[in-house]
Amino acid sequence: MRILHTSDWHLGHSLQDHTREYEHTSFLTWLHEILKLEHIDALIITGDVFDSANPSAQSQGMWYGFLAEAHSCLPRLDIVVIGGNHDSAARLDAPKPLLESLRVHVNGGLPYLDDGTIDWEQMIVPLHDHNGSVRCQVAAVPFLRQADLPPPSDDYADPLIDGVRKRYADAIEALRTRAVAGHALIVTGHCYFSGGILSELSERKILGGNQHALPADIFPDDITYVALGHLHLAQSVGGKESIRYSGSPIPLSVSEIHYTHQINIIDVDEGNRISIQQLPIPRPVDFLRIPAKGSLNVDQLLLRLEELPVIVGETDRNRWPFLEVSPQIDKPRPGLRDEILQALRGKAVRLVKISTSHIHEQASRDEVIGVRLDDISPEDVFVRCYKSRFSGVPPLEYISAFNELIHQVEQEVQG
Repeated sequence: MRILHTSDWHLGHSLQDHTREYEHTSFLTWLHEILKLEHIDALIITGDVFDSANPSAQSQGMWYGFLAEAHSCLPRLDIVVIGGNHDSAARLDAPKPLLESLRVHVNGGLPYLDDGTIDWEQMIVPLHDHNGSVRCQVAAVPFLRQADLPPPSDDYADPLIDGVRKRYADAIEALRTRAVAGHALIVTGHCYFSGGILSELSERKILGGNQHALPADIFPDDITYVALGHLHLAQSVGGKESIRYSGSPIPLSVSEIHYTHQINIIDVDEGNRISIQQLPIPRPVDFLRIPAKGSLNVDQLLLRLEELPVIVGETDRNRWPFLEVSPQIDKPRPGLRDEILQALRGKAVRLVKISTSHIHEQASRDEVIGVRLDDISPEDVFVRCYKSRFSGVPPLEYISAFNELIHQVEQEVQG
């Protein structure tokens, strides 16, 4: 049986008001072809389908258009979708009855029964091979918000980590109950595991922040494969190749331009042994940085910008490379942005970031300090403010409350 694992599409994403629609369309077209060429039996999408909880009609059109086309071309394809921290669980779940007719099973959030208990039966999804036989069972666990976790217990060393551990233990128990001899066991998640490499500029902190990174031993040895979402760099967890983030299909910030974006194809044999193939995703739009490393004084930088290719004919703007520039200054230069924009007039590039570096007046002339507010996370700002006022590191519960507040504010702004 062949399973394709992908994640973190972030449909509707933009970079400095530059739409990513062309890149997403290119990816979805490519993915359709891969599903056919690689004879995929099941597709697992592990969260952050959309970039916001209130996606545009255009983004939703891309999503539902993809699902309809996939079913039309591959009517036996099973598709499992879980919600991520960027998604609205209710919005993903709303068309469930319709999508089930297309063999699409969605768990935008934890499914609850009328009495308030979790419907574990809804969490378990069978996957069929090309002969129509059930070969795998999936515990489709979505992003777990703090309200989804059990009440704190005196037995819990950490309410968040142990709460997530309890939810996964219950899901895996339901998975084992549903499975019969010979079924492979698959678990999904949209969360942060210890040791994972973060992209600080585009990955929103979840639950209690990275101080609450989950341990890989949440997953017992009888789990065949763990399909994860949230981290944009494709990677394995805890040295186990069977626990993997597939990563995002496109760079979602300038910090991700050197990532190899890919999908994972998992082959499950009759003995439920797996082999994993990482298939690189073509990048339809380039990312440029001038200079490639470090920074240049403004005059040198402007000369380099003058050398960029000019617009010729009716070139499609959506295909132009994104550009980050890093000027070095020794004193305030209020008109710097205008100078850069003037140098870029008529050039076939899209400016997405100016990373200004300042030469520290009291340090040696070779020491460059380039910390900018938009290069550090809200949590880092909170920690720095707390240290400056109280001369110490904030308690973990303060950081947890701060990150939960940030998430609520972002959801309200997007809604």
